[in-house]
Amino acid sequence: MRKGVTGFQGARLVQAREGRAMTQTTLANLIGRSSGAISRWEKGDQFPEPDALESLERHLAVPASWFLRPIVAYGDRPYFFRSKAAITRTARNIAKTRLEYLCEASQVFQEWVEWPTVNVPSENAKDYLTIRDEDIETIALNLRKHWKLGVGPITDVILAMENAGVVISGEELGYTNMDGVSKWFDCDARPYVFLARDKANSTRHRFDAAHELGHLVLHRHLDDVEFNSRYSEIERQANLFASAFLLPAESFASEVATPSLETFLAMKPRWKVSIGAMIFRSKQLGIISEEYATRLWKNYSARGWRRGEPGDEKIVFEETRLMSRAVKLLLEEGGFDHGRIVSEVGLFPADIERLCGLPENYLRGSDNKVVTLRLRSTKDTAEPGGENAKAEVVDMASHRKS
Repeated sequence: MRKGVTGFQGARLVQAREGRAMTQTTLANLIGRSSGAISRWEKGDQFPEPDALESLERHLAVPASWFLRPIVAYGDRPYFFRSKAAITRTARNIAKTRLEYLCEASQVFQEWVEWPTVNVPSENAKDYLTIRDEDIETIALNLRKHWKLGVGPITDVILAMENAGVVISGEELGYTNMDGVSKWFDCDARPYVFLARDKANSTRHRFDAAHELGHLVLHRHLDDVEFNSRYSEIERQANLFASAFLLPAESFASEVATPSLETFLAMKPRWKVSIGAMIFRSKQLGIISEEYATRLWKNYSARGWRRGEPGDEKIVFEETRLMSRAVKLLLEEGGFDHGRIVSEVGLFPADIERLCGLPENYLRGSDNKVVTLRLRSTKDTAEPGGENAKAEVVDMASHRKS
């Protein structure tokens, strides 16, 4: 008979430990137990005693009650990581945990708030090798048409994705080689994206979002084995999709009258993509030759632009809105107070604030002021992510599921 706190979920301990970048040995030393004990708790062979559970709460910064919640059905679809070869397993585990926490917080909010309907068409091909490059160009253009984005610059990529039902979160993780991770979760058949913000580069952030969108559209039906075995090609396809989505072939090419660094620098504020991305896209579309692209890259490096391009500081980071607006809507019209938000989600306030893009200390203390919102009807909203789109277009209604 196992002793300890009945109902303890070993998988929760694995999740929380990896989410805090701790090994079993590190955690064992912190709480004064053996690594073998940690292993047994995680496997479910034993349960921690109440005092040990309190130590886990203190050192992992996760409420004790969180370890008693069964994990929801995430599903076995792949977690799509960018730059997988360059990032450490620790960084991947942190981002993966943040994505899972985001999914679970979303499940809670969906009990009271009507989320945007998922509107992300995905390719049915289970064999990604059947998707040709010209198909990806067409798929990206068709998605723009489907979302009514036109063929010009997209004002806000994240806003367009959120309006299509993608739940997104982002924060700094402390790992500059981590870009992001995405996954279709089975629990609500909805796509989720986590974007790391460690590079402090707004154009890269937009490209990362478009890259993850590429995975959601092109690779939904792949399994982990296929993803891991042909990772490089799958990443290349997602990069091509991102380029085609952000810089449509015909409209972008028509603006590149004289392909030069000065031309791309002048185009950067309008298209909100990096000069480097425009060099790649120009070569991709045959606007410039391999030789000329090499000359541009040498000049690019000579100007020191690999360390940071001019104009980066003038393009602001795109912010997520869906999760933060859900919290504010529940506080304003749902009869919730800050304590109930924290209780329902189950995590400590600091984690909820970061996941939802809320200001620090927003859910802590009783003197927080609720932002005034009004619910918008569908007919009032702008086209998702288009040039006339505004920050409030995400349309959500407060309700309680029966």
